[in-house]
Amino acid sequence: MKKLLYIINPISGVGKQKTIEKLLSKYSDTSKITYQIIYTKRAKQAIEISRTEAKKFDAIIAVGGDGSVNEVAQGLINTDTALGIIPTGSGNGFARHIKLPLKLNKAIQRINNFEIENVDVVKVNDVFAVNVVGIGFDALITHKFAKFGKRGFSSYIKLTTKEFSKFKGIATSAKIDGVNLKNNVFLFTVANGSQYGNNAFIAPKASMQDGLLDVSILKKFPLISAPNLAYRLFTRKFDKFKYSETYKAKSITILQKGEIKTQIDGEAFTFNDEIKIDIIEKALKIIV
Repeated sequence: MKKLLYIINPISGVGKQKTIEKLLSKYSDTSKITYQIIYTKRAKQAIEISRTEAKKFDAIIAVGGDGSVNEVAQGLINTDTALGIIPTGSGNGFARHIKLPLKLNKAIQRINNFEIENVDVVKVNDVFAVNVVGIGFDALITHKFAKFGKRGFSSYIKLTTKEFSKFKGIATSAKIDGVNLKNNVFLFTVANGSQYGNNAFIAPKASMQDGLLDVSILKKFPLISAPNLAYRLFTRKFDKFKYSETYKAKSITILQKGEIKTQIDGEAFTFNDEIKIDIIEKALKIIV
């Protein structure tokens, strides 16, 4: 009998999580599992809960979006406790990458099956990422979205459209496995998974089990090319876009004077002067 803990973010995404207790009661296979539920009441609380409770459970399930998945994962890295996901976020990039069903009843049934794999994680200075780390336009939007009020994909698109033409890029100096690179970039993305979410594939060839980081750089591009960029993002062809560069690496350092606005799994972070990013191989067990 497997013991599971569901950690539910009550304000995640677009409200799907409000029905989760009823669905768990209906679709959980209680011949195989027992479960408990905890609702978070503030940001970062899921990190504390998963760290404290990891040894008591066979798996801890994040009910939320990529930010919730990240918080639960932080407490489970390098433990024998698996991460499970019930995706209720706006983008669900991590869940989509590992091909979890987005219908909640089917996601619960996946949890019942309890099939485990080990995946890589990303260390970003003193925090961890499981999916995507970015500086540039995506980080700007993430920081603004955090204060926007209304959640959901439509709000994200509205904000992106508003800020797109105003963004002038950022001057970045980086070392990718020791090789120096300087660019004025629109995006500088370090990916463990393949997509931001909503099937926007920033690193279409990324694997969470290859021991490598996928670096996707988007240089400044003319506005007329924006539809072509969007097409390539949503058809897994970002690496074919004229203004893109892609690399694979184990270690990346990003240097930028002063504050570096960053997004880590869709959540806003700020670092100063330097970001050191490394891959940690097979450090997290997940239910697939």
